[in-house]
Amino acid sequence: MKLLRIVLAILIPPLGVFLTFGLGTTFLINLLLTLLGWLPGSIHAVWAIVKREEQLNQQAKL
Repeated sequence: MKLLRIVLAILIPPLGVFLTFGLGTTFLINLLLTLLGWLPGSIHAVWAIVKREEQLNQQAKL
């Protein structure tokens, strides 16, 4: 599932962020960045998804 979200984050950034975070601040930021250009939206989406996975892994270790 992680790989699918990252691929979607590269191809369609708001969709990858939506699948990870749902409707919220992160999604809105990504939508605005994507409207400004595909590259900023993709960078933000990949960063946000990887960061979220790291947080979940840290919580699982505790």
